[in-house]
Amino acid sequence: MARKMTVEEREAFLAEVHVGVVGVAREDGRAPLTVPIWYLYAPGGELVINTGKGSLKHRLIEAAGRISLSVQVETPPYRYVTVEGPVTAITTSAEEDLEAVAHRYLEKEAAEGFLAAMAGADEVTIRVRPEHWISSDFRE
Repeated sequence: MARKMTVEEREAFLAEVHVGVVGVAREDGRAPLTVPIWYLYAPGGELVINTGKGSLKHRLIEAAGRISLSVQVETPPYRYVTVEGPVTAITTSAEEDLEAVAHRYLEKEAAEGFLAAMAGADEVTIRVRPEHWISSDFRE
């Protein structure tokens, strides 16, 4: 039987390295956009994601003003956390924004290659305040 995670457990789980799936409402009546994404999070802080300026994801997030993000362990025993909240800022991505996420998800050489490929890309950094949480832990 699954149990809800404590605040500390869910924040620690979200802070681990997972590929998240971001969900954001569409204005045209279609189902929400859901796409995989790399993200940054530290317990008690804001969720941080980067995306291309003017991309569909960027436009929808800006219009909706809030997102949800789901992360999971895909093998038994299953665990997941879904968080939803308002966008607190959308800014032009600084080099350190991209470096932080690249080094979180990739080994050093791969991260450097990724950053070289992204040089000059027009990216935005989106910050979200976690407001509503859903979690489940099947380990016990």
